[in-house]
Amino acid sequence: MSQSVLLVERKDGVATLTLNRPEQMNALSMELRRLLADELDALRHDEEIGVVILTGAGRAFCAGLDLKEMGGERPAEATGRGDLPDPARMLRRLRQPVIGAVNGVAVTGGFEIALACDMLIAAPEAQFADTHARVGLLAGWGLSQRLSRIVGPNRARELSLTGNYLSAERAERWGLVNRVVPREELLPTCDALARDMLSCVPEVLFEYKSLIDRGFDLALSDAMTYEAEIARRHPSPPPEVVAERRLAIQQRGRAQAAAGKSAR
Repeated sequence: MSQSVLLVERKDGVATLTLNRPEQMNALSMELRRLLADELDALRHDEEIGVVILTGAGRAFCAGLDLKEMGGERPAEATGRGDLPDPARMLRRLRQPVIGAVNGVAVTGGFEIALACDMLIAAPEAQFADTHARVGLLAGWGLSQRLSRIVGPNRARELSLTGNYLSAERAERWGLVNRVVPREELLPTCDALARDMLSCVPEVLFEYKSLIDRGFDLALSDAMTYEAEIARRHPSPPPEVVAERRLAIQQRGRAQAAAGKSAR
């Protein structure tokens, strides 16, 4: 029995989604897009899941849309849903933080999906490329706007107007990925980050993500006003709860400092 083209694992508050078409570089067939859309829609309403990890099987993160399917070389899956929403938009709509575990190449539509994640952890084998101009298409899932806001317009133009590949190492220097870790440490690193997030106050975790995302779309003065208004409306915890949490934060800080010293 063949495996699904989308693997889903739910464990202790974390959902890990794996694009599972390794022989096709995890290209987005209609079947995969349909399953991913259904799963992301379900996650929006899943109270048990606090963080989502997105990765790919094999040597690719995602090669974008299935161009062979689009070109008629491979029959399209019969989905009955030609109006599927784009996966990047659906990822951005999740209330849960999304960690992209970029295990290999993220090309064009796959690059757009990576940019829709809240943070990216990459293996050394990861590469990013925008080949829209080489195929004869224009970006429609946010790449032309989001990339420039992350790496700056000049670097975005260099990538999008050449179609050249960006290495994981340079992507880290440019601020596109949070860090590069050995491949065998990729998912454990993402899981550890997810556990750190889950240790925060859940409702604040989700609202803080929304605060950053919405404020980023505004001019700075408007974003500051927006932040002040959201903070004013947010109910503060009682003093005894604040004191208890402050003590836990201090203990955690000491433990992390000690771990940092021992790692040197």
